[in-house]
Amino acid sequence: MALGVPDPRLEEAVLGEEENLHPYAEPLPEGAGFFRRLAHFVKSDHPYVLLGTSAVAAFSLACTATLPLGAAGSALTVVCLAWLVFSAVALVAKAVLRGAYRSRCPLARVSLRKPLRYLSYLVWACAVALFCLGPVAHFVALCQGAIASSTNPSGFLESAVYMLYNGRQLFVTGVTTTIELALFGTVIAFFLALLLVFLRIQTPDRGENDAVRFFKAVGAGFARLYSTVVRGTPMMVQGAIVYFAGLAVFRSMGWETAQINAVWSPFWAGLVTISLNSTAYMMEVLRGGIEAVDPGQLEAARSLGLSQWQAMRKVVFPQGVKNSVPALSNELIVNIKDSSVLSIIGVFDLMFATTSVIGIYYKGLEAYCIAAVVYLILTMAFSKVLTMLAARLDVEAPGPVGSTTDPAAAPARARQS
Repeated sequence: MALGVPDPRLEEAVLGEEENLHPYAEPLPEGAGFFRRLAHFVKSDHPYVLLGTSAVAAFSLACTATLPLGAAGSALTVVCLAWLVFSAVALVAKAVLRGAYRSRCPLARVSLRKPLRYLSYLVWACAVALFCLGPVAHFVALCQGAIASSTNPSGFLESAVYMLYNGRQLFVTGVTTTIELALFGTVIAFFLALLLVFLRIQTPDRGENDAVRFFKAVGAGFARLYSTVVRGTPMMVQGAIVYFAGLAVFRSMGWETAQINAVWSPFWAGLVTISLNSTAYMMEVLRGGIEAVDPGQLEAARSLGLSQWQAMRKVVFPQGVKNSVPALSNELIVNIKDSSVLSIIGVFDLMFATTSVIGIYYKGLEAYCIAAVVYLILTMAFSKVLTMLAARLDVEAPGPVGSTTDPAAAPARARQS
C-alpha cells in the first residue's frame, strides 16, 4: 500500500467497529419502577427489531387468515404484510452481503435504528389491533353464544365456557378453599418449622449438664425422624391418615357423627395435613439457610459472651431466615398445586369442584383444562407477589412459578403427589 493512500478494507473495518460501538440500550438504574422500565424500553434501541416484529406480524396474520375482518382488518393486514416483505428484503441483503452487510447495507446504519424502531412499534400496534379484530372478537362472540345457550354446546371452547359460567359458584368456592389452605397452611408450617429447626441443629454446649444434653439429643433425633417420615410419604396418604385418625379419636371419645362433623371437617383435616407436610420441607430449607451463615459469626458472638441460644436467636437465625426466603416462598406456590390431592378426603378445593362439574355435565377434558388454567393463574399471581416481596426484603427472587431449579430452592421439594 502506497504511503498516504487509504486502504478501502481498513476503512470498512473501522466503519464496522464504529457501528458496533453504538450501544443498543443504556443501563437502567436498579430499582426502577414499571413505567420507568417501559419508558426506557421505548426510548432504547434493540437488536433483532426486524426479526422480532416480523414474528409478531406473522403470528397475527396466521391467526386471522380464515376470519372475516372488514375494511379496517384489511388495512392492518396490508401493513403487516408490507413489514414482512421489508424484513425479507433485509434478510436477503444480509445473506448476500454477509461480512460487508454493516458497511454496505443502508438498513444497518446506526442513524436508521431509531426510525426502524418507531416503525416497528407502529407494526406492533397494527398486529395487536389485527389480533383483537380477529381472534379476540371471535372469542368474545363465542363466549356470548355459549353463555346464552340453553344446553351444553358440542364444541370444545363453547362447552368449556358454558361449564365455567354455569358452574362458576362451584369453581369460586373451590378456588377460595385452595387459597385458604395454601396460605394458612404455609404460615402455620413456617412457625412450626422454626421450632423444629431449632431442635434439629442443637448440639451439646460446654458447661451443660447431662439432662440438657439428653433433651437436646432427643429433640434433634425427633426432628430428623419427623423429616424422614413426612418427606418419605405422599401428601395424599398423609391426608387420609390425618382425616381418618381424627375420626377414630373422636369416636373413641363417644362422639356422634353430627358432633364430629361440627369440629372435624375435611377442611380442617386438609389444613392440618398441609401444615404438617410443609413443616418438614421448610425445616430443611431453614436448616440449609442457617448452615449457609458463616460459622465465624457464631464464634464471634460466643466470644462476646452470648450464650448459644442468644447467638442463634440474635445473629444466626435472622440471616438464615433471610437466606431461605426464596425457597420458603416457593413452598406457598407448591402448596397451591399440591392441595389438589386433598380432594381424596372430600376437601372442597378446586380439584373437588372440577370433579363435581364433570359429574354434572359428563365432560372431563373441558373441566380439567379449566382447572389447569385457574391453577396457572393462581401460581403466576402469587409468584409475582412473592417476587415483589423478595425485592422489598432485598433477597433473591423466588423464580418463575414455583421453580425449584434455583440452588436456594433445591432442598425445598422432592415430593411425591
